[in-house]
Amino acid sequence: MTQIILSNSSDKPLYRQIVEQARRAIVDGELMPGEALPSIRVMAADLSISVITTKRAYDELEKEALIETIPGKGCFVASNDNPVLRERRLRLLEELLEGALKQAAYLGISRRELAEMMKVLEESDSEADSYS
Repeated sequence: MTQIILSNSSDKPLYRQIVEQARRAIVDGELMPGEALPSIRVMAADLSISVITTKRAYDELEKEALIETIPGKGCFVASNDNPVLRERRLRLLEELLEGALKQAAYLGISRRELAEMMKVLEESDSEADSYS
């Protein structure tokens, strides 16, 4: 799992800091669907916090349908077919595209030029995939 950094000086409770950082890692794809999260006890020990605080964070992530708990096996990042996770990722993509459009407008790049850039990036990404 991505490193969680807690701040005792933050006005946000510790469990909320965990939730926000884990949510971002899941939505950004740093944590992949099906990836196991550390057990509640391990996470609590790693962060030097109580098991109750960690459990509360995991419960919140489960309520948001970002993680799934399998009894006896642990907690895992929700699968890609999860509609809540898909919607969050689509929203993130929209925000990124809005930013790209604003940056392109600022630089005087037309939408046609931007589309061409996307095509070139897609082709170079496809070529990189064929080499791996």
